Amino acid sequence: MILWGPAGSGKTTVARLLAEGAGYYVESLSAVSSGVRDVREVLLRARERLGERGERTVLFIDEVHRFNRAQQDLLLPSTETGEIVLIGATTENPFFEVNAALMSRSTLWRLYPLGEEDLARLLRRGLALRAAGASDEAIAALCAVSDGDARSALTTLDTAIVLAAASGGGGEVQVTDVARARDGRIFHQSVDSHYDQVSALIKAIRGSDPDGALFWLASLLEAGESARFLARRLVIIASEDVGLADPNGLVVAEAAARAVEHVGLPEARLTLAHACVALSLMDKSNSITRALGAAGARVSGGGDQAVPPHLRDAHYRSSERIGHGLGYQYPHDFPNSWVEQRYLPDGVDGPFFEAGESEHEDELVQRWRRRTGRDRASGPSLPTDGARDQGESTATVE
Repeated sequence: MILWGPAGSGKTTVARLLAEGAGYYVESLSAVSSGVRDVREVLLRARERLGERGERTVLFIDEVHRFNRAQQDLLLPSTETGEIVLIGATTENPFFEVNAALMSRSTLWRLYPLGEEDLARLLRRGLALRAAGASDEAIAALCAVSDGDARSALTTLDTAIVLAAASGGGGEVQVTDVARARDGRIFHQSVDSHYDQVSALIKAIRGSDPDGALFWLASLLEAGESARFLARRLVIIASEDVGLADPNGLVVAEAAARAVEHVGLPEARLTLAHACVALSLMDKSNSITRALGAAGARVSGGGDQAVPPHLRDAHYRSSERIGHGLGYQYPHDFPNSWVEQRYLPDGVDGPFFEAGESEHEDELVQRWRRRTGRDRASGPSLPTDGARDQGESTATVE
């Protein structure tokens, strides 16, 4: 299996627990420091262990994406025969970084950053093991700055415990100890203030105010906010508030998120500022947010939502016998790659998407109308304004 997830999400711990629970012998390698010779030696030991004692071996490879193709190919025969059970851990997308042949012999499990409730539980266990205490505000600060990384949270906690004991303040970890345990910045926010500032950043970008966006970005970074967290918010804003008014918004935000991973702080402050200003200056449209909400409400409303026969999967043998795919018209066989055809279930009618008023979005819609003949009233029209809710989207997460 391949365990894919960010640092501190528990990949190594999960692998160890699985191996121990199954009663297998565990061999571990780091792809950063191991070569072909190391892999061969592990495979030889596993083969001997299986032949002499009937004992199975789990080979755990950390950062498996760092193995070159030759090293990954070396694992194929042994995983195929069952001489080893391979568990690889990676922080990178395995579809890009891991040999396709190795991926086909593995199951992929996605691990996600820990939530704040889980981190708080973990931190309290750490405090109990250290026979130490911490204020609720300090635990909340640790959760906020760890960005779902359990290892980072526990490392910072250990340092904060030492600093709290040396400060002569009774030994209980306080928010100031958490700040000192990091890079010296003062974590001056309460939890409420943190979310208020995040909300202010979102609203400044939505309101096309680059100065406000820069101010709240700087405030959050100075308070020790995670660059990853901020980058994720910008990716969401790009679709939620910029949307089709400027599709390049998503490109800018996604590029910023990837740059944050490669560069890290403090240099990534420039990347985040770049994205904040660019998104602030772009035209705005929440048509995607409204369209998704409308479609979701219709799906949640129930009723017959069966896929029409002509849209059903027809790639397999005998599908025509049960009527799948019959009557489907392949758009590329028609002028402009479009043909009038129903794509919604019977009894379900749109429109769900209502175009916004920005120039770029209007251009996209007009081009769509011309291509599909809707400008000649030969099909259903796409609403542009109409009676729609001008309030804040229910999809907004702040």
